[in-house]
Amino acid sequence: MNKTIIASILAGVCFTSFASNAQHQDVSTIFNINELVPASASMPMTQWLPLVLAEIEKLPEIAVINAQLAETDLAVKAAQQAIYNPELGMNYTNADTDSYALELSQTIDWGDQRGGNERVAQLESLILQAETQVLRSQILAERLLALVNQQQANKQLLFAKKQQQYGQTQQQIAEQQVNAGAISQVELQLIKLELANNAAEYALAEQAAMAADNQVLALFADSPPQTTDFMALIADYQVSQVDGRLPALTSAYQQVLLAKASANLVKAQTGVDPTISLSAEREGDENKFGVGVSIPLQVRNSFDEQYGLALQQVVIAEQAYLAKERVLTLQQRQFSLTMPRLISRYHDWQLLVEQSGMAAADALQQQWRSGDINTSDYLQSRRQIASSYFAGLQLEQAIYQNWLTWMGDSGELYPFVTSKVKNHAVGEK
Repeated sequence: MNKTIIASILAGVCFTSFASNAQHQDVSTIFNINELVPASASMPMTQWLPLVLAEIEKLPEIAVINAQLAETDLAVKAAQQAIYNPELGMNYTNADTDSYALELSQTIDWGDQRGGNERVAQLESLILQAETQVLRSQILAERLLALVNQQQANKQLLFAKKQQQYGQTQQQIAEQQVNAGAISQVELQLIKLELANNAAEYALAEQAAMAADNQVLALFADSPPQTTDFMALIADYQVSQVDGRLPALTSAYQQVLLAKASANLVKAQTGVDPTISLSAEREGDENKFGVGVSIPLQVRNSFDEQYGLALQQVVIAEQAYLAKERVLTLQQRQFSLTMPRLISRYHDWQLLVEQSGMAAADALQQQWRSGDINTSDYLQSRRQIASSYFAGLQLEQAIYQNWLTWMGDSGELYPFVTSKVKNHAVGEK
């Protein structure tokens, strides 16, 4: 009966029809739904996003990363230097005829150890850059999620406060109706019990809002931004494919290349590098000149085990990459399936509940005061309306949670946000 009451009320107050085909569209199309972008916000996205990015750059862990990146730059420059320096040798022999000798020798980097060292250093730098991008994305996701939780907690708090205020008004009306003989004392007690329930929900909402505020204050050194346009942030997002270009997978992909480069470096380091020498000697009145070549003999150690170990590291890195790719592919697939459905249901909720909820509540009150429905049905119907509102908040929260989780884990969030900020700055110029 109660469902029928609410359905009839909603049918009377909701004049907008909606036929959703979102479940048949891909994620890219769903994210372009203009109706999901709020019409107004306390602070535009292009203003508060730079504030959050600036906060991240002040973190100690980011300072450590920047120092490590500078360290890798120095490592690359160091690896570009020559492997062998020339050697200068001098010799004097005291005999019946004194002799003086001067020798200059140079070992040739026949296996190109310098090139191998440079390649390894470059790959280590690229790996750190990829890991830095993922870390920045995860830190940014953590802060945006804290702002989302704060926003949702404040919405729930405001709704709980209105519910309590409305319940107090209903109690006053019920007391008047009891005096007029329109309702019984039992129905008045039901109204009071509902008010007590509203007060408890309001207290819990206050606690949740304070916890969300504390979380935000703990993550932001400066005053956190006040914003409500999170839907605008994801409106034009395009889902990326899971491949070696995905930031979270780039590191694992570069690890494979690093293992191969390290194997080549081991081969170069254990190879045979010849040494060429030039010598000049004076013995008495006689001058002598000489040219020499020396080649290491790999007799006692052929270094095959070292090279085999390096090749095994390549196999391990390849398997680690495949495992990481499998995990990210499953996450991306779940994300692509979940987000369109969540946004479609949220769109349904906006049109059916958010726009009609207050009107339905007013219509319920009028029917209750006129005696068309009894107090028990009235209170239960109001609980269903409140439950529908909270369901919408949960849907909105789930959208943000899924999007930020994927964007943080995949490493896409930080470059995505910075590109939006830069594009806006270029547009203003």
